[in-house]
Amino acid sequence: MTARDQGIETLLDLDASLLEQEAGYWIKIEARRVAPTDFIPHGIRYTLTLHNQHGTRVLGYDNAHAVKPPGKFKFAGRRLPYDHKHRTASDKGVPYTFDSAQKLLEDFFAEVDRVITAASQGGSK
Repeated sequence: MTARDQGIETLLDLDASLLEQEAGYWIKIEARRVAPTDFIPHGIRYTLTLHNQHGTRVLGYDNAHAVKPPGKFKFAGRRLPYDHKHRTASDKGVPYTFDSAQKLLEDFFAEVDRVITAASQGGSK
């Protein structure tokens, strides 16, 4: 995160938001400043989730826990990423590269649009 990340204030302003979407979907956003750490160097703890009409999370971007990168690599001594996304209700998470809060919001809302559009067209996502 840079000092010029204009999206930080937007993300923080969206904290505790519930945003209705089409077809019964809804978004929940939580974001707060925290002391920067090795795991959260940008100093923002966030959870952005999309839920279906039954309340099931179908998409999420967060940094609440570490995730293992895909592949069959040994993890001993490696730093596991905290920034990640859950692509489906059952996805345990894949790494997400946090460039800025603005990019996080852009990526999340683009993915929300894709998921809702695919669902309305009969797709699985």
